[in-house]
Amino acid sequence: MNARANWAAIALSMGLCLLSGAAFAHGGTHATDAPHAVVAEVASQALQDYPGKEITLITVDYPPGAVDPVHRHDAHAIVYVLDGTIIMGVRGKPEQTIKAGETFYEGPNDVHTVGRNASQSKPARFVVFLLKDKEKPLLIPAE
Repeated sequence: MNARANWAAIALSMGLCLLSGAAFAHGGTHATDAPHAVVAEVASQALQDYPGKEITLITVDYPPGAVDPVHRHDAHAIVYVLDGTIIMGVRGKPEQTIKAGETFYEGPNDVHTVGRNASQSKPARFVVFLLKDKEKPLLIPAE
């Protein structure tokens, strides 16, 4: 992984941790009650045929009981579960349980209101492919 990707992964992980604290402070579960996701940027590639666009690939590891803060991506995002089972949901739509080998889609205007490991005893792992504007951050806090 190059230096840019390393710094992006660190920034994304720190952002998720900070968002977790902010989300829990607004009436959710206390931050110390739920483990944080571990996020790493694997690759990012500008798309020559689509000026200003890039594709970014991240991995997300959910320890048992991990919960995400409410957020959005301002990107088209496809989640592919590698291991375990996760629960995902966007505002206005029912929650979905996604198992290894299954996918979940989030659009650029979707607010990701539910993201958690379905298990309190087993980890889960998934990859996310994001198609986004190059200057946009990977994660945006939401309410």
